Amino acid sequence: MKKVLNILFLVMLFSLLVACGQEDTDSENTGANEEENAVEETEVEAGYPVSLTDAVGNEITLEKEPERIVSLIPSNTEITFALGQGEKIVGVSDHDNYPEEVQEIEKIGGMELNVEVIIALEPDVILAHELGLSSAQEAFEQLKEAGIDVFVIEDAQDIASTYETIDTIGKVVGAEEEAEQVISEMKEGFAEIEELTSAIPEDERQSVFFENSPAPEIYTAGQNTFIQELLDMIHAENAASDHEGWLALDPEAIIELNPDVIITSYGAYIEDPEGEVLSREGFDSVEAVANERVYDIHADLITRSGPRLVDGARALAEVVYPELFDEE
Repeated sequence: MKKVLNILFLVMLFSLLVACGQEDTDSENTGANEEENAVEETEVEAGYPVSLTDAVGNEITLEKEPERIVSLIPSNTEITFALGQGEKIVGVSDHDNYPEEVQEIEKIGGMELNVEVIIALEPDVILAHELGLSSAQEAFEQLKEAGIDVFVIEDAQDIASTYETIDTIGKVVGAEEEAEQVISEMKEGFAEIEELTSAIPEDERQSVFFENSPAPEIYTAGQNTFIQELLDMIHAENAASDHEGWLALDPEAIIELNPDVIITSYGAYIEDPEGEVLSREGFDSVEAVANERVYDIHADLITRSGPRLVDGARALAEVVYPELFDEE
């Protein structure tokens, strides 16, 4: 009997020692996990606080990575989503239409901002834009008085400045590495399109007239515009390249230019833009009309500064040189 009791005592003692050892191990694991989490949190906030200067010379200091963002213009929104930060956006402009998720986000106005709604959204930072300065200056002052950082993004006028914009927004929203990746992918996309269209012999390169608005006020793009840069990239000629920037041309001037292709970008606003051009009085002699080479491309793809400019370049190439894409 005594022998049995001794055995039971030893079993109980062994169990107790095992339990104590497990508890010590659990304690060590818990401590290790807490230390690991602390390191991860430190790494997440490693780049903060950060001070940045915006397009109009205002400096803002972000104490931590923004968790709630209001975007005042579609291009800022598209870039933020492309950087994988779309879930942080809590407010967008009435004009935002891409990506599809923006339809579910609170609208904060268009040219006229709803300051009360913006403040109620409690954003950590507002991504503004140079284009809205004149009409929203008073609203910006009210937002700043409410203690909200307003960061003005430069109005990009070419692809190089679009890269800079993406880089800047990446720094603001805490996605610098993602910005580098997006820029790299854009450069690769443009390079592929340029290489493909370089196969077109110089004497077969098409002249293209771009229309940003329909008759009677037909606006087109000359030098120093996204359109000029994209047409150069696909090895096409801008029929309006003798002009600078955006300008209106009368129908007679367009007939005289006699482009091989006419591209419109207002199909979202009028029905059958191609038909409108093809039926214009006096345009029968224009090569693009005679050969029915009139196409509409969504304006957002070719005029909105952001990652989708690559899609715009490809869309242009596909209608100007369809033969290059027949086998794809």
